[in-house]
Amino acid sequence: MWKKIFEPVDMTVGDPVRQIVKFMIPMLIGNVFQQLYNTVDSIVVGKYIGDNALAAVGSAGPIVNLLLVLFMGISVGAGIMVSQYFGARQRDHLSKTIGCCITLTFIASVIVMIVAPLITMPLLRLLNTPDEIIVWCDDYLRILFLGIAGCAFYNILGGVLRGLGDSISALIYLIVATILNIILDIFFVAQVGMGVAGVALATVLAQAVSAILSLIKLARKGDVFDLKVEYLKPGSKYVRELVRLGLPSGITQAIFSLSMVVVQSLTNSFGPMCIATNVIVMRIDGFVMMPAFSFGAAMTTFAGQNIGAGQLSRVETGAKKGTYVAMATSAVITVLIFIFGKYLMALFTNTEELIEQSYHMMLIMGTGYIAMEVTQCLQGVMRGAGDTMAPMWLSMITTVLIRVPLAYLMTWMTRSPEHPQGQFYMMFVSMLITWLIGAAMTYAVYRAGRWKKKALVM
Repeated sequence: MWKKIFEPVDMTVGDPVRQIVKFMIPMLIGNVFQQLYNTVDSIVVGKYIGDNALAAVGSAGPIVNLLLVLFMGISVGAGIMVSQYFGARQRDHLSKTIGCCITLTFIASVIVMIVAPLITMPLLRLLNTPDEIIVWCDDYLRILFLGIAGCAFYNILGGVLRGLGDSISALIYLIVATILNIILDIFFVAQVGMGVAGVALATVLAQAVSAILSLIKLARKGDVFDLKVEYLKPGSKYVRELVRLGLPSGITQAIFSLSMVVVQSLTNSFGPMCIATNVIVMRIDGFVMMPAFSFGAAMTTFAGQNIGAGQLSRVETGAKKGTYVAMATSAVITVLIFIFGKYLMALFTNTEELIEQSYHMMLIMGTGYIAMEVTQCLQGVMRGAGDTMAPMWLSMITTVLIRVPLAYLMTWMTRSPEHPQGQFYMMFVSMLITWLIGAAMTYAVYRAGRWKKKALVM
């Protein structure tokens, strides 16, 4: 029974929606636990240290995401290649792809460990980070980047496991690491008194454990591929394909992260209270968005395996039905958030003003979550088919040309003597508008059908 639970899911057979949902559920649970990393950090610092510490951890987020784009690109490229080679039953190509991913991840980790700690303080000053929290932000970021290898290897090896159809193993390792992270958070902050640095250290140690467990699991999958020393040499063919498939996603994430850094600068101008509000909203938002991200990733694996097997009509059927299920799932979760939202906000702070303001911001964003399901699912299909350029351009347009200018414009238009920086809530209105436009554009590009000609395995 246990062997059956942990074996890879072949998504080229069976009912498409059933297979997508079966594969997605462990990923959804895993994404919830992944989100718990940052959420527990925020709850612990908010409750044990204070609202300024909460703002510090949140302000560090966009910088962390900006400097992780190397790994995001490798992860996306690896997932696409692994799923297509797995679907086509090409063992040698699959083995060399996985070996190449491991080596590139190690190289990228070393680069980030050296460069990132040197630029964190200049970036924080560039973003007008308030003096009350800037030292805490710097401490938090330096520790995270010095221990980046654990985070990088877990995310990329987890992507490889999912590409093989194994979403259960990645989930279990993540649950173990999350529980460890919670225990260490409370120990380092509440018992040892390390402050914000303590939650960063807890995260680094927990992610290292999850990375080691993922590597051990891959080493035991000898029935699917070979993990040998000779395969760790990054062959030029596989590097090129990883770059071709992963670079657009890496650029997309870099642009998105840069836009968030720019928006964070605008947020910082409203002061620590609004920064803390934004942190709380984004933490809850991360959970509400989990179905979208999970369905999107499942669609990528589903499309990759079926494209590799030459079953294009099955991809289109799964995309349509899977997106409907994703939209319905998001609608239910959004309603629950509206009903119980204030109780969730109260987990982060005892300040009533923060709770009320955060809840109102969530109400503004709520109607956009169903639109995000459309965006994530259909872009996931495109990526799985090998078309990573279209999602890149869509993200560039929505973030650079729409999201950032709209946030600044709408806050500027609401300036008044009482609110010299403008109305803070307009930042969330601009995000809602961006999501709706992005969903409409994604649907139009998907319907155009150019993604059908981008398969790696022909």
